[in-house]
Amino acid sequence: MHWSDVMAKRLAERGDKHIVATGITPSGEFHIGHLREILTGDMIARAARRAGMEAELVFVVDNADPLRKVYPFLDESYEAFIGHQLGSIPAPDQEGKPDWDRFNNEGWSYGDHFLQPFLEALRQIGVVPRLLPNLEAYRAGKFSSAAKIACDNPQAIREIIERVSGRELSDDWFPWQPLDSKGSLDGLVITGYEYPLVHWTDCHGENGSSNIEKGEGKLPWRLDWPAKWGFNHITCEPFGKDHGAAGGSYDTGKEIAVVFGHEPPAPLTYEWISLRGKGAMSSSSGNTIGPMEALGLVPPEILRFLVANSKPSKAIEFDTGMGLVNLADEYERLSARDFDAEMSDEKLSRRKLVQLEDAKVALALAAVHEDELATATSISFRHMALLAQIKPNDEDVWTSLKDSGSITESTPQLEDRLKRMRAWISSEHFPEEMKINICETPNREALSSLSEQQRLVLHHLPGALSRAEWTADGITTAFKAAGEAAQTGMRDVYRACYALFMATERGPRLAPILSNCDRKAILDLVEDAVDA
Repeated sequence: MHWSDVMAKRLAERGDKHIVATGITPSGEFHIGHLREILTGDMIARAARRAGMEAELVFVVDNADPLRKVYPFLDESYEAFIGHQLGSIPAPDQEGKPDWDRFNNEGWSYGDHFLQPFLEALRQIGVVPRLLPNLEAYRAGKFSSAAKIACDNPQAIREIIERVSGRELSDDWFPWQPLDSKGSLDGLVITGYEYPLVHWTDCHGENGSSNIEKGEGKLPWRLDWPAKWGFNHITCEPFGKDHGAAGGSYDTGKEIAVVFGHEPPAPLTYEWISLRGKGAMSSSSGNTIGPMEALGLVPPEILRFLVANSKPSKAIEFDTGMGLVNLADEYERLSARDFDAEMSDEKLSRRKLVQLEDAKVALALAAVHEDELATATSISFRHMALLAQIKPNDEDVWTSLKDSGSITESTPQLEDRLKRMRAWISSEHFPEEMKINICETPNREALSSLSEQQRLVLHHLPGALSRAEWTADGITTAFKAAGEAAQTGMRDVYRACYALFMATERGPRLAPILSNCDRKAILDLVEDAVDA
């Protein structure tokens, strides 16, 4: 059973109506690591609906959280906003400075600035959740009930956190963080409490009171999380392994939720997505690939497939090079299979049947639109990458594919894929081993490094290629004929051919590349090399 169906089965035991939540703090640019959480939630909701339940996906925007530090992409003037809530401070402009005009005229906040591009990326991958902005919930009094319980019983809350987490809270800890005289959540000392007011003294020497009914502050994270499970009626939530660790915020949250008067949601802990060779992604360190950047390289269904085809407990290494090629080609191979026919074979082992069931569900969840069937394009990523490099005109790509019998007409799906492929090729992420540069004239330096035997291969190439059928198989046959005529092995043949055609010692398969190049241009290049 696919992991999403396992979760749907767990939810069915709780009832037939569910709200699946995900949530992220908009402190910086979102990256594809963030996609794992919200796609995991989306796939659970889809599985629940497929099982006959009513399920909705919501996205909690933690814009009541404070700005923690001045990140590298911010101007030093943001030092004044450290501790201020992300939904209450201006967004950075192109120079990283506070954009006061837009904030004052449109209310465009720091949180909005980083959230909106992420929401656009989500729309492209078929995820349109209901948004639940946390700051607005505080200001509307939705946290007041939980906040009153916590402030009325601070010792009970302290006991849960210290016992479950194994860490000791400071003597002056209190289950409410007021806003100070400057609007910051930092550096206050609580001096008293009488509902609904929490009294404080701040680091500026000012005294004041915070009204918890009006959201003039916020609950600490370990209370904030279980509080919003209650008034948002959350029944399921996936979250990262940091929250799911023993003694982590879910362990304390599930006990605090009971104190607040509701059950905790069904959990699902997921592993991180890291960048190949660079480790875990981090917005603050700049070690990221943004969702929009990733979607510029690959179709949305490939990004969905990346998450759907990996168990949540398995770490994902996102490789924008050959790993991406292999992932996309696996998606194409699966799209072309008839799973129902394969699964009807009575001789199938239980293990093989489970593999087929998982692959079938993963492919369905990869679809951008729910209940949409995946369709194979019949063109591998490798072949599309080859054609996109040697044929700068899109129409020439379609002509080549038609002539080879791969397609009868171009389709919107193929046109979209070619557009993204060209963006990938022109980016820093395109793998070196797939780059194609066919020489227009002989590279004398590369040819001078050939042995006498290898140069002899070049003398037999013009005749062999001129007689060849201009297909990958035909050109391969011509290479073999040139090697036999030169009385040498294929190692020398390919060494000579790579030096001639690409001015390298090795590279991607030559025959398929040359078969898509202009025949006359290639034959002229070979003749020029022999004369050189």
